[in-house]
Amino acid sequence: MRIIADENMPFAAEAFSNLGEVNLAPGRLMNAELLRTVDCLAVRSVTRVDSSLLSGSAVKFVGTATIGTDHVDTEYLGREGIKFASAPGCNAISVAEYVIAALFELAGRKGFTLAGKVLGIVGVGNVGSRLESRARALGLEVVLNDPPLADQTGDSKYRPLDELLERSDIVTVHVPLEKAGKYPTYHLVNQSLLASLGPGAVLLNTSRGAVADSFALLAAIGSGKLGAVVLDVWEGEPEIPLDLLRKVDLATPHIAGYSFDGKARGTRMIYEAACRHFGVEPVWTPEGLLPAPENPLIELTGRMDDAQDLLAKAVLESYDIAADDRNLRGIFDLPKDARAKHFDRLRRSYPVRREFASRTVRLGPGLKSLAPVLAGLDFTVETA
Repeated sequence: MRIIADENMPFAAEAFSNLGEVNLAPGRLMNAELLRTVDCLAVRSVTRVDSSLLSGSAVKFVGTATIGTDHVDTEYLGREGIKFASAPGCNAISVAEYVIAALFELAGRKGFTLAGKVLGIVGVGNVGSRLESRARALGLEVVLNDPPLADQTGDSKYRPLDELLERSDIVTVHVPLEKAGKYPTYHLVNQSLLASLGPGAVLLNTSRGAVADSFALLAAIGSGKLGAVVLDVWEGEPEIPLDLLRKVDLATPHIAGYSFDGKARGTRMIYEAACRHFGVEPVWTPEGLLPAPENPLIELTGRMDDAQDLLAKAVLESYDIAADDRNLRGIFDLPKDARAKHFDRLRRSYPVRREFASRTVRLGPGLKSLAPVLAGLDFTVETA
């Protein structure tokens, strides 16, 4: 059996080697000729999987090590009898931790207190549900909106979008990109939605670039109504709108879900799906293979009066989101024809980022009451 996998998928060669011959290739350069005699294809979101890629190939299984599947023509795969698997939830913790880091970074820059703020979560699937628990641990009030889940469950905890927008100090979007159907999300963040936000509201989008209308967002920022904007995803990636990049408070190159833990989970999920499809017993696991974080132990000392600053230290020493922002803004120093490559290069060569669970926070005297908060963020906690 021949397998082609994205060269930036962690452990792809090790995982798939018990299924056959593994070759690695750049995701954006995969083409029909490369896949002509391939049986199994493992991709990331940068590869468009459709008839132009697979027509005439021998591919019997396609796996994407991502939550989103809008880069895959699943209807085509179904018609052709090609088995498809994705990795729902693989990087959900990573995205939730990204949002938490972004909020602490913004709070430090702008001088606001997180506890007591109202966080509106639009989309309460794998990411949104994990973010909810972490936000509540931090003392934020949470308002949830998810029309599909509201219809499925009838649960009144899912509130109408207009209510969420009216009540929320912070709105974060975690929906799939859907252009049709009962719940379209294409340009969900549009002029109307932005006008419904309260003055000084903070907006974050880590879902898909086209969930937000770039022109409407740029106009809203220019009006001075928004308190802050955080974007990890962009319309037209990897050619992103520089006028919007200049205006947002935190900007990153579609890496919210790029924790090494999440990437390894994604590889494992599609590897195991391929094994099931081809009738092979899965034997590979990433356990024990993940590198240790640079700072596995974080020590906090001080007073409870400084609780937010102490929590920020634990979070931002675990993930320095400001560094990702600085790196993306290096795009302004480049000629036009090098900018898209810079965006892709930042993603392709992204440094190892471990999730909070890989770290221990040691609390000094008088800080024991921070333990449940830190545990709610997934840290291991030691108290004096």
